[in-house]
Amino acid sequence: MITLSDGIFAIAMTLLALDVRVPPGLNSEQFHDALRESSPQLAAYALSFLILGIFWRDQRQILLMSAQTGGLPQHLALAVLGVIALVPFPTSLLAEYGAVVLYAATICLIDLLQLAMFATLRGRHGVRAVGEWRDTAADLSATIAVFGASVPIAFFAPQAAMWCWLALFPVKAALGRQERLRSARQDG
Repeated sequence: MITLSDGIFAIAMTLLALDVRVPPGLNSEQFHDALRESSPQLAAYALSFLILGIFWRDQRQILLMSAQTGGLPQHLALAVLGVIALVPFPTSLLAEYGAVVLYAATICLIDLLQLAMFATLRGRHGVRAVGEWRDTAADLSATIAVFGASVPIAFFAPQAAMWCWLALFPVKAALGRQERLRSARQDG
């Protein structure tokens, strides 16, 4: 399952780059115009690559925990991978058409499925091998909250919804700091 997961993430991350292109045979002025016009594709690529990298790290940790359990966590893992493989599609729609709602809903769905995997592992299977429940749940819930809250905003103000996504950086930094402090206290 981990090998399949790594492959799907690698393909999805590679497919993101296919939408970033400048047509051949342009003169200097046309080239610079085309380069400026590709900035939404570059921004969407960078955002999705970063998010997929974070999802890959989280998915790997959860899959390591679920290796011995099978059942529902494995089915949820496949559901996550199915949505991950789809990420290039809402990414290209975000860049080309400003489809903020679809993009945010996709990211939210991935984290909801990962949270369900983690909760199932912890609740039904008693797995506590990686991380604290509180820290992992807070991390996954933060992404769900930020992207989920941006969905209704996007119906009225798509640009404002995308700016809301930036709230994730300080929230994740604060959560990481709390996790390190809690871990240091337990080790010391």
